[in-house]
Amino acid sequence: MEKRILGIDPGLARLGFGAIACRQGSSRGSHAEISVLDFGVIQTPAKTAIGDRLRIIYDDLHTLIDRFQPDLVAIEKLFFYRMGNTILVAQARGVIVLVLAQYQLPAIEFTPAQIKQALTGYGNAEKRDVQEAVARELHLETIPKPDDAADALAVAVTGWFQAPWR
Repeated sequence: MEKRILGIDPGLARLGFGAIACRQGSSRGSHAEISVLDFGVIQTPAKTAIGDRLRIIYDDLHTLIDRFQPDLVAIEKLFFYRMGNTILVAQARGVIVLVLAQYQLPAIEFTPAQIKQALTGYGNAEKRDVQEAVARELHLETIPKPDDAADALAVAVTGWFQAPWR
């Protein structure tokens, strides 16, 4: 049976997304397979009113959910580094939560340290190590770009590792 997970790296200027398909092994003891459906970013123009930027995220997230029909959404928890930026990201995150509620989609959240731990075995791993782990887990020849999309795929893979149906 195939399950789909949409990973989201919240942001206002660039919201990363990564969609993966997950298939359990057909027999006991057989390995599960995961593959990339797509990844990228939702970008909002910097000199646009905040309400319009949030609407872009709202509309584009609806499009992504309609396209991928995820069974689960995995979201990176907010990381506080600059208060002004954190508030903007929190507003974008509010839009994400609203859209997920409209679709009644289950969501799980992970801190950056939890994602690093899940993918590399070390909660303080370097970004490059996490990106290489994502490429390896998803059988990609290169590290996904841009970084926001690679981060979203990392969130999606972590979601797969923690999925309630596994």
